[in-house]
Formats: sequence, structure tokens, C-alpha cells
Amino acid sequence: MTRCERLRHFIERVWNQGDAGAAADYLAPAYTIRHDPGDPWEGRTLDLPGFQDRLLQSRAPFPDQCFTIEAMAEGEDCVMMTWRWLATHQADAFGFPATGKPIRMSGATAFYFDEADRLTGHWQIADRLGVFQQLQGNLG
Repeated sequence: MTRCERLRHFIERVWNQGDAGAAADYLAPAYTIRHDPGDPWEGRTLDLPGFQDRLLQSRAPFPDQCFTIEAMAEGEDCVMMTWRWLATHQADAFGFPATGKPIRMSGATAFYFDEADRLTGHWQIADRLGVFQQLQGNLG
């Protein structure tokens, strides 16, 4: 399985389906969030339970979230992925009460791999400002 295929399975099982247990099939013992402005875990290195907690907390306000992969490119130790994200705001998020309305975001993420093709971290740019603007607009 190529790294692109492995990453595609990881995104589907772990992030889209919310299968926290499946994260063990993809992650190295340490996962570092190298750059991800606006992410409360930015700069932290997580073990498996820490990553699973991040997953559950991130999905809680948006349990039906879905990443659509737009493009992937494989490098020596990473896969670059551009994506779109769609979710329904179903619980309090960032101080905004649930609205039941859709929220959209897009971004680009470089996912890093070790020699065993396990994920060791990511470097990401995402349109979090757009998410906040949508959350503010949904209150009216």
C-alpha cells in the first residue's frame, strides 16, 4: 500500500468515521503537531491516548464531519494533501452554541511518515477564520 493510500484510509476511518481505536493502526508512538495555527494542540507531541483524546474533542461539536480529499502528492517522508471539510454544528464549539447548520472549511496538510509508514505528525494550514465567521453568522 502506498503512503497516499494509507493516508486515505486513515482519513476515512479515523477522522471521517471517528474510529479512535483505528488510530493505533496508523500512528507512530509519537505524533507531533508541527504547525497548525488555531489548533489547541499545536506544537505538542501526542502519544496514542493523547491523539485519541484530540480526535474525540475535535469531533464532538461536529460528529458528522467529513474530509473530502482534493489532491495528494507523495514526497520522500511525507504526503501533501489538500482537502475540503464539511460538518454540521451540533454541539457547543469555541464558545458558540450549537446551531444545527453546516460549516465548511478547506486546507492543506503535510503528513509525515516514519520508515515503517506510520504517521509521525503534520504541518497544516486551514481556514479556521472562515469557520469562526460562519459560526458568528449562524447565530443571527
